[in-house]
Amino acid sequence: MKTKSLGIETPRLIVRPFMKDDYHNWLQQNMNKLPAQHKYDQGLQDMSECTEFWFHDMIEQQDKMMDNDEVYIFGIFLKQNGAYIGNIDFSTLMRHNFHWGRIGYTLNNTHWRQGFGKEAVRGALKMAFEKINYHRIEAHINLDNAPSIKLAEAVGMRYECTRKGFIHENGKWTDNLVYYLNAEDYY
Repeated sequence: MKTKSLGIETPRLIVRPFMKDDYHNWLQQNMNKLPAQHKYDQGLQDMSECTEFWFHDMIEQQDKMMDNDEVYIFGIFLKQNGAYIGNIDFSTLMRHNFHWGRIGYTLNNTHWRQGFGKEAVRGALKMAFEKINYHRIEAHINLDNAPSIKLAEAVGMRYECTRKGFIHENGKWTDNLVYYLNAEDYY
């Protein structure tokens, strides 16, 4: 599969792999974020280390991970003006008889409450099932991350279980909710 050919358009968005010439757009939009709105929102960050060289190296690393079927990272861009507004990623958890992946999503806080997250994730799920050939997609969500839970449910993902001590973050093992969607349930 040619990973650079991956991508999908929705009515208002383009979801595609990052390209090196996205740097200035990506940087500007990250510098225009609002301060963090809750603990799962990164908000405005120091971008001083994010040079164009750093960004190009990041794109090369992302390309390698996609070529190796490990991680797929996509930028979310507005069709109207091409502005970068967030990203979606898929991690391959297992292939063989499973074709199982995990989804993550982040939308810049300046673009919340406009339906962009739901539209982008729905489009990305279609791409994951049809082009990356996953059969099952899971979202692993912190117990108190209400916006992420709401988005997972809005795109048709279903709660399956709570995995205890599932991910190591902030120096401790944290429980996660597992939401899932299988390919045959998407259509």
